[in-house]
Amino acid sequence: MALLVIASCQLMVVLDITIVNIALPDIQRSLDFSTTSLSWVVNAYTLTFGGLLLLGGRVGDILGRRRVFIFGVLLFVLASLLGGLSQNDWQLLAARALQGVGGAIASPTALALISTTFPEGPARNRAFGVFAAVSAGGGAIGLLAGGMLVEWLNWRWVLFVNVPIGLLIVLATPRWIRESERHPGHFDLIGALTSTVGMVLLVYGFIRAAQDGWRDPLTLAAFGAAVVILVTFVLIERRSPQPITPLHMFADRNRAGTYGMMLSLAAAIFGMFFFLTLFVQNVLDFSPLQAGLAFLPVSVVIAVGAGIASQLLPRYGPKPFMVLGALLAAVGLAWLTLTDVHSTYAGSILGPILVFSLGMGMEFVSLTLMALSNVATHETGAASGLLNATQQVGGSLGLSILVTMFGTASNNEAEQQIPAFLAQATPAERLRFERTEQLPPPWADEILTSGVSAAFITAAIFTAVAAVIALLVIQVRPSDLERLQGGGIPTV
Repeated sequence: MALLVIASCQLMVVLDITIVNIALPDIQRSLDFSTTSLSWVVNAYTLTFGGLLLLGGRVGDILGRRRVFIFGVLLFVLASLLGGLSQNDWQLLAARALQGVGGAIASPTALALISTTFPEGPARNRAFGVFAAVSAGGGAIGLLAGGMLVEWLNWRWVLFVNVPIGLLIVLATPRWIRESERHPGHFDLIGALTSTVGMVLLVYGFIRAAQDGWRDPLTLAAFGAAVVILVTFVLIERRSPQPITPLHMFADRNRAGTYGMMLSLAAAIFGMFFFLTLFVQNVLDFSPLQAGLAFLPVSVVIAVGAGIASQLLPRYGPKPFMVLGALLAAVGLAWLTLTDVHSTYAGSILGPILVFSLGMGMEFVSLTLMALSNVATHETGAASGLLNATQQVGGSLGLSILVTMFGTASNNEAEQQIPAFLAQATPAERLRFERTEQLPPPWADEILTSGVSAAFITAAIFTAVAAVIALLVIQVRPSDLERLQGGGIPTV
């Protein structure tokens, strides 16, 4: 029951990243977002989530993980309610940012609670397998749930749905989860602030580049300020007696490699969900419900991959699954680059996403176990927060890079499609284009498809980088296998 409560919280937090994806076309029409600025509906959540995860994990270590877990879930519920009530774009973005704060408090605490609730060995391996499957597969479940809610109700219910789920988690937590021991310390608020602001500026720079070009003064200013602030963040962490990011964790090559892989793979999975959602709804004309059902196989295959990995890890160690998983993900994304306006779901999308999902299921179990292996008990919150932070920051930063590639390729394609449209358009169609600056199908489909293909090429490169890291950096020691089999000495 404790695992059910913990996994339910993680599902709610992860699901919320993609449940909104399926509603993006409706949100865009309702609140007048542009296609490139629409990514901020995702990034406003993932940036605050990723930027504050380290602080959230540290707060749980200091104040007690159960009470911090409950507070994070309640904050998430409040923000979801406010988001569903939003009447304009800035209100929705503010609510999404507040959701990210709640998720940043609850999610690393949930992962740390697994480490303190289940002993090392088969029981913890299975618990991590469930947690990893939920983390990776929750995105596809979110698309299905979002499709049903948008189809049967409206886009606001993709946020309202979190309210009853979160309240049930809060009510169940005191009954099934015991409080953890407190570890006195202080909060590195300056570190949390500089890391979050630096990442926001970096992501803003990429998105601004997609809209206004790489020579735009604000684009260059955002990149410059991001570099200065992030360097300041590293200097603060090096001198802090209790840093929000314990830099000594990067001294272990396996853990450092794991974080690097998570950055790359998160960018790929965020991008896959974001761009395929737009493609199936705008080019294939899927309804929100059909789009959600289209991603249902992703959850199933991710669960299969996670199950295979969690069962075989004690025998073979995580490295083979880290290498194979990244290669499968790269193959799936490279396959997706072949999609065009004549593609069908069964012929061009289903196969690639199944290959991609099998690889990601293997990856998330392996990465979770490797990141928390041989970590002292009093630092499990920080280690959990760092793993989750690399996932969310990698997703946000990666998505912003992919949006930039999408925007550049789309603009180049538009230069060819606009003259073709104007040569055939009626006076009424020309007037509509001058008013909205939006091309109708099939010209708009060609532009979108060109941008999506460019984004998938970049995402495939990200996963290939992860495979190289797994092959060259990760080393599995006999003591690691002993711990996975339950024979190791717990770290205190």
